[in-house]
Amino acid sequence: MCGIAGQVRCDGRPVRRVLIDAMCAAILHRGPDSQGIYLDDGVGLGVQRLRIIDLVSGDQPIFNEDKSIAVVQNGEIYNYRELRAALEKAGHRFATRSDTEVIVHLYEEHGLDFVESLHGMFAIALWDGRRRRLVLARDRVGKKPLFYADRGGTLTFASELNALLEDTSVPRALDYEALDAYLALGWVPGPHSAFGAIRKLPPAHILVWSDGLVGVQRYWELRYGPKRKGGPDVEEELRERIRAAVRRRLIADVPLGAFLSGGIDSSAVVAAMAEASSRPVKTFSIGFTTDRYNELPKARLVAQAFGTDHHELVITPDAAALLPKLVRQYGEPFADPSALASFYVAEMARRDVTVALNGDGGDESFGGYTRYVANSLLRAVDVAPAKVRTAAGELGRHLPSTSRVDSWTARARRFSAALALDPPARYGAYVADISGFSGLGTASPADIYTDEFREQVGESIATRVVGRVWMDAPNGSLVDRMLRTDVLTYLPDDLLVKMDIATMAYSLEARSPLLDHELMEFAAQLPADFKVKRGQKKVGLRRALRGWIPDTVLDAPKRGFNLPLEHWFRGELQGYAREVLLDPRTTGRNYFRRAAVERLLDEHRDSVRDHSGKLWNLLVFELWHRQAVDGERPTASIPAVAG
Repeated sequence: MCGIAGQVRCDGRPVRRVLIDAMCAAILHRGPDSQGIYLDDGVGLGVQRLRIIDLVSGDQPIFNEDKSIAVVQNGEIYNYRELRAALEKAGHRFATRSDTEVIVHLYEEHGLDFVESLHGMFAIALWDGRRRRLVLARDRVGKKPLFYADRGGTLTFASELNALLEDTSVPRALDYEALDAYLALGWVPGPHSAFGAIRKLPPAHILVWSDGLVGVQRYWELRYGPKRKGGPDVEEELRERIRAAVRRRLIADVPLGAFLSGGIDSSAVVAAMAEASSRPVKTFSIGFTTDRYNELPKARLVAQAFGTDHHELVITPDAAALLPKLVRQYGEPFADPSALASFYVAEMARRDVTVALNGDGGDESFGGYTRYVANSLLRAVDVAPAKVRTAAGELGRHLPSTSRVDSWTARARRFSAALALDPPARYGAYVADISGFSGLGTASPADIYTDEFREQVGESIATRVVGRVWMDAPNGSLVDRMLRTDVLTYLPDDLLVKMDIATMAYSLEARSPLLDHELMEFAAQLPADFKVKRGQKKVGLRRALRGWIPDTVLDAPKRGFNLPLEHWFRGELQGYAREVLLDPRTTGRNYFRRAAVERLLDEHRDSVRDHSGKLWNLLVFELWHRQAVDGERPTASIPAVAG
């Protein structure tokens, strides 16, 4: 695992070594073991390497035999041994045992199609000196990030936004459409970034730069057909495919472990690791003092079932002291509160291991979110006339307010609010309900905007983020449409961003077996009722894991790494949030109406409504603005967890 950065230019000027050095310094945490820099006429590549495979000879950049092709990579290629054997038979000579070296030789054999042979997670920069061509590539689902800025024939790229901003020639103008989308969703949707001149290379795409011209093209797409029938044979095949995906991710020359939440997905990963490992698997879990959010008992049960070497940490509200540093690490506003928990579990794990497997991706392949059930139920009432659904929705508005966003009353209010919406708008609202402002039965972010900020934003793109993907889906089941929408939006722009930045902050490599693209392709071919049926989630996956994973885990409701924010914003964080959000510096930006923000704070304090997600969203936005726009440095450092 590494961080990469670089620049190419067509104006005849050299790439400055000091720029590549500065970009590498900004991503030192991603790869503290070694630095590599390649400079040639009009090109510069940089890499900070975290040594995982081939600790001795695998430092980058890596070259082909005559050094006409250079490559730097952030990630791991799990099928590199098979690829190497085939390439050696074809006459290629290898100088290292590194997985990265197969990339240059694959490119020699297959040109731009080389990426189709790669099985793994990666962000790649390859320089073809003979053609004077730069190729950037990103893995199929977006596990590894890659930002770029293209202006006037010069292209700058980096693994993280903060590194790319070391290039002072990149304009700093904010993308107000993207910021509006952040406020609505809780994350900045790709290919946008918080800055207008900077873009994210989409997952499953390559970018080709040649003579100052840039082209971007897709090389892979997850297809939800043709469908297979469910049944015992399919369930057995699913178990074997999970085992195979885990085994692939046990390739390393450094210690490995696993994040264990106590949920179905991470438990399955730990079960497969325990089968394949000769030593007890090291597992890491976090919990809270609030019982409703604490999953340590379930994680402990799984750890005992599989004999793991288990480590735990209880997070308290003091953890919010990390927030300014966390905001800086992400580089753009990012309001998924579970990022805080991810930072702490990553720090804890890094004391013992260099690689940690996790359960990310199971929900998006096997139907694990409550919104899949809710939207399936709502689909049944779409046959009713719009006026009837609207009237029923209005009745729901008269349900009593609640201070808990996850209460049955709150869920009923959201369900009724969704009745009048068309399917894409409805699903988008459910997605935004997680950490954004545009959830169901709530005000949109524009309702707290000042007139000036509303004018800067213009037409909101937030509804199009989900709506465009929804409408582009081929005909199929509603469940497939929801899963596909999440795989193309929520997964790469929220969940994978969260995990990459949190783990890399501590030089820890995260691997996600359930995001193995062959496993995802298999899951996409399974029928909808294998995933969601009669109000139940992960129906087929639970059946497949029954007898392997404890029933207590399989039958428990989903929680995830949720934080007790509702309590924190009525307790220890209340004063801090009020101080920051009502500070004259904050209100003086003229983005949000002070009275509207103060109402959110008061209603939450008085337990009228649970606004904790919105308050976290606004707090992150302001802290990010102070750092990214005002130039303020965070005062808090990433704390070490006491052993």
